[in-house]
Amino acid sequence: MQVTTTFRHMEQSDSLKSYAEEKLERVAKYIDEPTSAQVYFAVEKKIRHIVEIVISAKGVNTKASEATNDMYAAVDAVIDKIERQLKRYKEKIKAHKPNGEERGRQISKKIFQAESIEANTEPVVIRTKTETAKPMSVDEAVMQMDLLHKDFIVFTDSVSSEIHVLYRRKDGNYGLIEPHRS
Repeated sequence: MQVTTTFRHMEQSDSLKSYAEEKLERVAKYIDEPTSAQVYFAVEKKIRHIVEIVISAKGVNTKASEATNDMYAAVDAVIDKIERQLKRYKEKIKAHKPNGEERGRQISKKIFQAESIEANTEPVVIRTKTETAKPMSVDEAVMQMDLLHKDFIVFTDSVSSEIHVLYRRKDGNYGLIEPHRS
């Protein structure tokens, strides 16, 4: 597992870095390789110690953070949280085995400058990002959204191979946008 550490508002600590890497090995059994983890250590007001971990692996991405008054306790708490998330994810996908190793579709996301849209002129693209719409079921998309703490996810339906958008509604429920077939 490739681990990247960032220290905010504090001195770098090799012992803290090695402690986090050692604890991350505990969750490696739940995810497929290759795996990368980003660990952020931060101190606020000299007493609040925050640890945030973002794990990216083939088929799963997860993020969790925890704040305590001890940095080592925060590492333990966030590792426990990630381990629970990954266990739940693995248990749910056992029943949803895909028919074969399908590749996702490439999708492009563009961010427009707000002023250019309101002025009835040609919109100005600020940033374009290409991502893969991975094949998954609606249940898996809900899990992925919850793991990543996102408000929406674009994915390819594993049964119909159509692109779908799943989003979180203001009332806490989920909405699904499917293509219309005529």
